[in-house]
Amino acid sequence: MENVFERIQESVAAIRKHTDFKPDYGIILGTGLGKLADKVIKTAEVEYADIPHFPLSTVESHAGKLIFGKLSGKNVVVMQGRFHYYEGYSLQQITYPVRVMNALGISTLVVSNACGGINLSYNPGDIMLIKDHINLLGTTPLIGVKDERLGTRFVDLFDCYSKELRTKAKRAAEKLNLNVREGVYAIMSGPCLETAAEYRMLGILGADVIGMSTVPEVIVAAQEKLKVLGISVITDKCDPDTLKPVDIREIIETANHAEPRLVALVEGFLSAD
Repeated sequence: MENVFERIQESVAAIRKHTDFKPDYGIILGTGLGKLADKVIKTAEVEYADIPHFPLSTVESHAGKLIFGKLSGKNVVVMQGRFHYYEGYSLQQITYPVRVMNALGISTLVVSNACGGINLSYNPGDIMLIKDHINLLGTTPLIGVKDERLGTRFVDLFDCYSKELRTKAKRAAEKLNLNVREGVYAIMSGPCLETAAEYRMLGILGADVIGMSTVPEVIVAAQEKLKVLGISVITDKCDPDTLKPVDIREIIETANHAEPRLVALVEGFLSAD
């Protein structure tokens, strides 16, 4: 990922051949949550394959396009399909779309994911607002990237999940009579699910949920000075003492079942301004 800044300009130029729409919000949709894009009053769609330097998603349930338009009256660009470390991409590639969305004009990033519940008071289908994270990847997308045009190299992650935006989301949830959790998201690389011993460790470390995404994007968003709202859907209960096999199809089904509530929450959040 050399010459990242120049590559971003090339990607933006390719997108601008399809649309001159300026988004204020970027939205990254997670596993089983792609139907939020159906709510967008679309002005343009751009396939990832048509954007220079964009990775291509290899994950079941992830589409591969940017959708531009209005959602709850706000200008948005929606990433329908995201990238993961376990797909073999570098963290710089995974987070590249965040840099492109920033260059397109967004000031706020909404990122969603499906995850496992470490906190035993959480149940499958629960929605959690992310208030902090634990990065267990052993690396970050900022390693090796030294270009002040992309932001400072030593990024402060204080309030990287905006307290202001969480408060706004909680108000939206109250109006919708939705119960939302608030907790800490931990990331491990995947694609294997964790062992019982690892789930126990995560609980000791203070994680409420465990997933395989989101954190790299949020780190880059912090470097880009974007405000972030992170939302997780708990798809399975990770109790090390009562652990049983999990089917990925069941995880996706649980995420799909929670999807209408997530859609309502994001729409309520956007319309709160």
